[in-house]
Amino acid sequence: VRPKEAGMYFVRARVERRRMATENEKRKRKESSDVRSKKKKKQRSEDEEATKQLRFFESAMGIELSSLELESLKDNKCILEVSEAADSDVTVLGKTIRAAFGASWKEALCEGKPVEGKVIAGSPAVLIITSSALRCIDLLRGFRSMTEQCHAAKLFSKHMKLEEQISLLKNRVNIASGTPSRIKKLIDAEALDLSRLQVLVLDLHPDVKGYSLLTLPQVRDEFWDLFKNYFYQPMLQGHLRICLYGYQVSVRLKAKHKHKQGHTIPDA
Repeated sequence: VRPKEAGMYFVRARVERRRMATENEKRKRKESSDVRSKKKKKQRSEDEEATKQLRFFESAMGIELSSLELESLKDNKCILEVSEAADSDVTVLGKTIRAAFGASWKEALCEGKPVEGKVIAGSPAVLIITSSALRCIDLLRGFRSMTEQCHAAKLFSKHMKLEEQISLLKNRVNIASGTPSRIKKLIDAEALDLSRLQVLVLDLHPDVKGYSLLTLPQVRDEFWDLFKNYFYQPMLQGHLRICLYGYQVSVRLKAKHKHKQGHTIPDA
């Protein structure tokens, strides 16, 4: 190869390398921009959904949150979103709750012995509130894989005496499911402790008559009394996350019945 031709070859090679490097850099910037755009879009979607759920809950509570309170609740991520797939498969609900605890989920949800000075007896990390004993049992099926070492506590009055549940809560409890009335009695009896509670699941699935935890008259009143006294402030302070399980189903059913003339569904 002649010196002149060799020089031209190396020049062309250097130019080609620079061109490829520039194209690679442009492609990386575009990919990075696309990722940021997708993240922003996802974040906006999550923020919108969280706002909808907070507004729904605000309406149900009969209060009006200020824009500052609303932003604070969104920043604290107090609403724990669940995939609609959980409506037909409660194991999806269990997986979502597990993910909310991150790397420490086994310690919080699976271990079975109280730890002195750290984990006291009768203090669940997850509490599910439902309108009936049957729903309590149904929802706990989604947590079976996490309750082998430490049995979930069933906190309802049907076929279960208060004394039996007080005795049960003397052990370590990670996950509990119950009805508002019985939960309130166990708190008053100082058997159920809320100091370790991080996630509160509210079962909003309507029954065959269209009633739910927030609309069944007596249960609704008992629930709001319980919520405002024990859960509202921890939620505002960012210490407690709320999962409105079945929120989408409740909203769809309400909208469907609004279109039926002469038929009404109880308002939250």
